[in-house]
Amino acid sequence: MNYQAPRWLPGGNVQTLWSALYARRTLSAPPALRRERWTTPDADFIDVDWLAGPEQATLLVLFHGLEGSSSSHYAQAFADFAQARQWAFAVPHFRGCSGELNLAPRAYHCGDHEEVGWILQRFRARHAGTILAVGVSLGGNALLRWAEEQEQQAARVVNAVASVCAPLDLTASGHAIGRGFNRLSYTPLFLRSMKPRALAKLAQYPGLFDRAALAAARDLYAFDEVFTAPLHGFRSADDYWTRASAKPQLERIRIPTLVANARNDPFVPASCLPSRAEVGANVTLWQPAQGGHVGFTAGAFPGHLQTLPEQVGGWLEQHLS
Repeated sequence: MNYQAPRWLPGGNVQTLWSALYARRTLSAPPALRRERWTTPDADFIDVDWLAGPEQATLLVLFHGLEGSSSSHYAQAFADFAQARQWAFAVPHFRGCSGELNLAPRAYHCGDHEEVGWILQRFRARHAGTILAVGVSLGGNALLRWAEEQEQQAARVVNAVASVCAPLDLTASGHAIGRGFNRLSYTPLFLRSMKPRALAKLAQYPGLFDRAALAAARDLYAFDEVFTAPLHGFRSADDYWTRASAKPQLERIRIPTLVANARNDPFVPASCLPSRAEVGANVTLWQPAQGGHVGFTAGAFPGHLQTLPEQVGGWLEQHLS
């Protein structure tokens, strides 16, 4: 990946925060997305936001990150990229992330490859054209776990996948976000929305978890120990972080796959990123020195976000046939 941060945007934290809050997300008016509700096999629902394209158009599916949505800065940038190419574009929301509490006694998690698989199969059943998929942060790890589990079968559903700033080693990333500046800034930001959503789930299902333990959680490890792990079949946060991580199984992937991570990502330490020897022949690694966590702002002040979708989308575009 060819990315060099502007001189006025130094460091991984600044690149992360500025991109999310202030950089221009689209080059023109934001594309208008149409919402569709899908009923899941367990009688729950997910909401999918669509940008329609011409018949037989390429469909780009984006899986968002932790507490993300179709309104996230990266989602709007990728929507703009897709619209410029007359592609169809879709953002399936993980459960509870579309603005309405989901119905089942579960939420979503970094290794949610079964959910990703059901969503992609649904797209495949209704879309005649080529399908490409990109996952950002949590969504990137879940998408890679799906590709790993499916191996050769993944090619029946999509042509290629890409992950952007995925926490491939959840133990390393989980501890990184719980230390120093990250603990004071990003951790409270995530918990500010995650805790109320968990408490709403407890109101739906009294006794689902320990309310006092959730209230006492001050980092993602404690939250995952009380909520995420037990609700999704893991023994503990450690078990969840180990089994849900995509890094140990990257050699199983059998479709063209891009794994892009900035080496100054505050959430994903460079020391835990995979080396060429740790991935299979179908995996391409991009590890630029700069970019932060889903940052990659470029251009003159205040900057724009088109570099990320242009480069990642451009790589995916090479695998249309």
